[in-house]
Amino acid sequence: MRPDIHPTYRPVVFRDSSTGDQFLTRSTATSAATVEWTDGQTYPLIVVDVTSYSHPFWTGQQRVMDTAGQVERFHRRYGRRQRAGAANAPGGEH
Repeated sequence: MRPDIHPTYRPVVFRDSSTGDQFLTRSTATSAATVEWTDGQTYPLIVVDVTSYSHPFWTGQQRVMDTAGQVERFHRRYGRRQRAGAANAPGGEH
């Protein structure tokens, strides 16, 4: 590897903005904000919108999509449309 072309890889604390949970990991992300971790050291702090602490998939609070109901509602609203050649084709199918 060529020297002096890679960003600094160091410990960084990430905080979930919705839950306040934090975790320490290594990253190249930078920040002017800092936080004191449980080991007494001060690390850069990166605040993120979603982590595994708040993401619906990982928390088990994900919505179940009613796709069949959505399709039926679409057909009621816009009607069923045939393909251009399907109505004129012999036998009614294309």
